[in-house]
Amino acid sequence: MHITEPTVADGTALTGWRKSSYSGGAGGDCLEVAVGHPSVPVRDSKTPAGPAVVFSVDGWSTFLAALKNGHLTA
Repeated sequence: MHITEPTVADGTALTGWRKSSYSGGAGGDCLEVAVGHPSVPVRDSKTPAGPAVVFSVDGWSTFLAALKNGHLTA
């Protein structure tokens, strides 16, 4: 599936979802990322049929770098 919109209404329409290895098994807050697409869909693991936000590869890489470098705080 080629994604051209900033969101996908139903995340189950996409394949390749994976949860972070940092996620616990208790069903807490977690994001999933779908791999194998030209962009980076991200969804809430608690609502897989809910919407997915779609990032460009560069945008996602920039976001991850900011997290790893401590530039984003809660």
